[in-house]
Amino acid sequence: MSTRREEEVLVDACGCEIQPPPPPTGQPAEEPVTRVWQVREVQLGLLSGALLGAALLAGLAGWELAELLLAWAALLVGGSTFVPGALRRLARGKLGVGLLMTIGAVGATLLGQVEEAAALAFLFSLSEGLEEYSLARARHGLRALLDLVPKQATVIRGGRELVMGPAELLVGDVMVVRPGERLATDGTVRSGRSSLDTSAITGESMPVETWPGQEVFAGSINGAGALEVEVTSTAQGNSLARIVHIVEAEQSRRGATQRLADRIAGPLVPGILIAGALTALLGSLLGDPSVWIHRGLVMVVAASPCALAISVPVTAVASIGAASRRGILVKGGAAMEALGRVRTVAFDKTGTLTRNQPAVIDVVAAPGHDRDQVLGWAAALESRSEHPLAAAILAAADEVPAAQDVEAVVGAGLSGTVNGARVRLGKPSWVDAGALSAAVTELQRAGATAIVVEVDGRPVGAVGIRDELRPEAAEVLRRFADHGYTVAMLTGDNETTARALAAQAGIERVHADLRPEDKSTAVRELRAHGSIAMVGDGVNDAPALATADVGVAMGAMATDVALETADVALLGDDLRLLPFAFDHARRTRAIMLQNVVLSLALIAILIPLALFGVLGLAAVVLIHELAEVVVIANGVRAGRAGQSPVPATPAAGRLEGARA
Repeated sequence: MSTRREEEVLVDACGCEIQPPPPPTGQPAEEPVTRVWQVREVQLGLLSGALLGAALLAGLAGWELAELLLAWAALLVGGSTFVPGALRRLARGKLGVGLLMTIGAVGATLLGQVEEAAALAFLFSLSEGLEEYSLARARHGLRALLDLVPKQATVIRGGRELVMGPAELLVGDVMVVRPGERLATDGTVRSGRSSLDTSAITGESMPVETWPGQEVFAGSINGAGALEVEVTSTAQGNSLARIVHIVEAEQSRRGATQRLADRIAGPLVPGILIAGALTALLGSLLGDPSVWIHRGLVMVVAASPCALAISVPVTAVASIGAASRRGILVKGGAAMEALGRVRTVAFDKTGTLTRNQPAVIDVVAAPGHDRDQVLGWAAALESRSEHPLAAAILAAADEVPAAQDVEAVVGAGLSGTVNGARVRLGKPSWVDAGALSAAVTELQRAGATAIVVEVDGRPVGAVGIRDELRPEAAEVLRRFADHGYTVAMLTGDNETTARALAAQAGIERVHADLRPEDKSTAVRELRAHGSIAMVGDGVNDAPALATADVGVAMGAMATDVALETADVALLGDDLRLLPFAFDHARRTRAIMLQNVVLSLALIAILIPLALFGVLGLAAVVLIHELAEVVVIANGVRAGRAGQSPVPATPAAGRLEGARA
């Protein structure tokens, strides 16, 4: 859900309302919260803790009035972070941990234990503040995406070229896009031929040739040829704006998803309320009202979810710290818990499963020629080119002869003179492969881009270039399959390339030719098989990362927006970090469940003991405190993770935005 309506307000598990982000405007948002102490809930939680500490010191000094006043101040300050939201949520018929904490605080206060109530308020407000910090950072995660839109665009109006901001563009305007410039919005090419780098938008690993009539997208980088593009979408409705909308909507959906403790506490709250009310009412009818009202309130305090409220956050903090020391950044306990539930893993192809470094995989030479000759002719021309495939050919060639009169034919290839011979190289549609046609077809079936080399009018060879799998990819994917995960690949590449690489990696589920919104739709479909994680590294992956239950960004290769959108970021580029992260999350979730079960068992034991008057308030409070120590000690075990299979890569400066 992406809009805030009167009857449907987003709240987190504890009754605190979540303010959804504003709709995309194509302009950078305000500066994000960058320090944890800037969060209001954290500020109030720390203030509550300071007041509670002062109250305890005043009590030790024998200043009873000061102790009481300070304890009340701590209670009111801490309670202000969750009590109002819990009450508003209750008015809409929603129950949660926030209401349980409110009941516990009120019950303790009515029984004269203001310090205990203040302690509850302090602990809970601080944990809520840490969660709000993570959400605040996520809501500002799309600023990097907006940087893909140039600040100015050149438009032809009335026979004149005018420079204006993207927001001023109108459908039907004609933009002039020069070599190296980004497109300010979506459109259709009216004149000119060029190649576009669309990897940030569609995930296509190779430059895309474009000509009149072709659809082009905002944020794409123009190649060597100038283009005139007719605007088909405003800045507010183009492909990048749609990505922003999807990400915001899915972040809001995940923000409202109930956490583990809240799902358990939901049915617990009415039970506690009913049990406490019946105890006081029936006991008053059958015996001394003061005794049974007192027991009813002790029951409420006994059922106060002190240990339950901290069981998951403490475990999450320890686990997240351990993961970060091994090169895995996890944005909060909810993300860690969700990662432990995942049963389906979807991978982006380009830059995630592959190196994002095109390389020569094969060279086919015509009779009378050899591999080195073909590569030498190709490298001679490519040495004068800035095309992304040039680096692959130059890296494969042992020698690079000198070339003269090199000319680039936009969207086709290169021509020039090498050692007195006229040489051309380019697409099979421009350079006739002749007798090499069958070999070219085989290269294309293998998922490679085929380039034909012609010397003095005769084809002498063909070069196949492909973005190869990471060396560890097959091992990692096999490990996921062995552990019962469903694995899929999502890519913007063409079907032939995608299928060839998927077969090499051992992936059966392949979704190809996907635009960003299509990836988001595919993730929703895969969710039918269980909780899903999406692993990606680019802007085009952002909607899918946000739509998945858990988004995982490959750190060093990832774009800023992928890092900000994802729930988990890997600082290194080695895929072997992934199984380690999933194993660590599953162990963490098991410890979370242990703490929750322990907390619930404690409540189940204390309630009847309070009911029959076996335990008084002081004993109940003492047992709660001891239980909290046990829960904390068990949660700390989540910080003792095994060694990562690969050394962690130092975090680049731009990864700081992903920390929560």
